[in-house]
Order: sequence, then structure tokens, then C-alpha cells
Amino acid sequence: MISFAFYLAFLLIFVVFAVYAERKTAAFIQNRLGPMEVGPKGILQTVADLLKMLQKEDIRASAVDIIPYLLAPFIVFAAVFTGFAVLPVNADLSGSTITSGVFFLLAIVSLDVLGILMAGWASNNKYSLYGAMRSVAQIISYEVPLGLSVLCVIIISGTLDLHQMSVLQSGGILSWYIISHPVLIIPFFIFFISGLAESNRTPFDLPESESELIGGYHTEYSGFRWGIFMLSEYGMMLLLSILASILFFGGWNSPMEKIANGPIWSTFWLLSKSLLLIFVQMWVRWTLPRLRVDQLMSLSWKYLTPISIVMLFVCALWKLWLIG
Repeated sequence: MISFAFYLAFLLIFVVFAVYAERKTAAFIQNRLGPMEVGPKGILQTVADLLKMLQKEDIRASAVDIIPYLLAPFIVFAAVFTGFAVLPVNADLSGSTITSGVFFLLAIVSLDVLGILMAGWASNNKYSLYGAMRSVAQIISYEVPLGLSVLCVIIISGTLDLHQMSVLQSGGILSWYIISHPVLIIPFFIFFISGLAESNRTPFDLPESESELIGGYHTEYSGFRWGIFMLSEYGMMLLLSILASILFFGGWNSPMEKIANGPIWSTFWLLSKSLLLIFVQMWVRWTLPRLRVDQLMSLSWKYLTPISIVMLFVCALWKLWLIG
């Protein structure tokens, strides 16, 4: 429960600063200033935008299917946020003690497709429905290589427990799986690319392509409920970044063995690694163009999935070689 409350508080604070950081990152890449007026260096701009959004009227089209329309954003948020329940913060503050935590996380997060499809269908809007169909097809397609890349780590570690995975990487940077097991380098990149698609981040943001679908599956949403969808998107970014840090980069462990390993330091290392991965996602958003639909699906089924299957066998052989 303490871990759950920690992540809830951190998620709300994170979203405020992540939006500001993304605006500043975009401004830096595009050689402009970004937010500057509200607060020092524009740091309160996101707070002002949040207050403005909460004051907006909750407009509903007359033809919407009211019950699934109202429930959809909360189902998406619940699916994403429940995943945080099994994530360890540090050695003393772990999430739920589910021994198969990584499978629970992947299973519960995949339920967000139900909320997305409900939002598109209940809006009674062709653009919302097309956006929902695109999003569901994209998420299901990229869950396959993402899950296979996680299986590679499970083969190496021999456990499904995220807490135990972090403990096994507690010997400094040379003990992190991405360093001590080079065969996991390719699965990490597959995981990262699939995570971008799962989060609807550029270049995989086809469900929200403004030129084709106006706003995607949340076209008919406004105010607070639209904000829930945005909160869920940033929550998915944070969730997958923390998961990647645990699976590949030592979790809460310090890069220096027996140095800076207390509870506060452990939390610092975990969040630092995760925030660095989030910065890379923001960097990618403002660097790469959006893919076409056929390119998006081909990348998953023709490249990432076959490569991840091959890497699954490679990791199994690597594990047998280490045991032998």
C-alpha cells in the first residue's frame, strides 16, 4: 500500500513536470525558448494549463453511448496504474509480493485496450472509432515482441519476481543484465521500441494523427476526462521506463558496488534511470517522423517479432552455456 501511494503521488507530480520537460526538450531541438512567461523560466506553465483544463466544460455529443463513454478513461487509467502495484521502489519498499509480478504487470496493463475501444465505440464518431481500431491493433501487435523481450530476461534471471531480479543485479554496474549478459542488448532495444508503440508515442502515434483522425479515440472528450487519457499516456511511459530499468539496468542498485545503496539512494537510482529513458522517448518524439500504418505493422510482425523469437533461443543457449 505504501508503494502504491508513493507511485500515485509521484505519477501526479511527474506528469506536471514531464509535460514541462517535453515542451522544453521540443524547444531545444527546434532552437526556440518554449514556455517562459508563467513562473521562473515558464516552470508553472503546466500548472496553469492544468487549472484551465479542469475548468473546461465536460461536453458530450447527444449520440454518445453514455455509460461506456464515461467509464472508458477510468478503465484505461486503472489498467495502467494497477501495474505500479508490483513495481519495487527499493529493497525495503517493494510493491505487491506476487512471485509472478512481471506477468501480472503485462497482463493487467494490456487491459487498457478495452477502455480505448470503449471510448472509440461509445463516442459514435467515425474518427474516434478509426482511432480506437488503430490503437487496439497497434497495442496488440507490439505486445508480442515486448512480451518476448521480457521472456529473454526471465530466462537469464530464472525468476518472474521483479524484486528478486533487482536483487540479482546488486553487484554494481558490471552486474546489470545489459552489461553482464550482452545477449540482452537486442531484447532491450526491442522492448524500448515496443514500449514507444504501447504508449502511443511518436513515431507510433498513428491513433492520434491529427491530419487524418482529428484527435483519435478521444476526439469527443474534453476537460477532466480528456486529462485522464493524457495522464494514462504519461503513466504508461513511466511504467515501462521503470520496468526497463528493473529488467535491464539493475533496478534500484547503484552503479558503484557498496556505495550509495541506502533506501533513499536506491529510490534515486531507480527514478534516475527511468527518467533518463523517458528523456530519450521525448527526444525520439521530436526527432523522428510518424510512420505509415503499413510501416508500423510491418515493423512489428516482419522484424521485431521474428528477431525477438530468435533472441529467445539465443538467450536460452546462453543460459545453458553459463550453467554448463
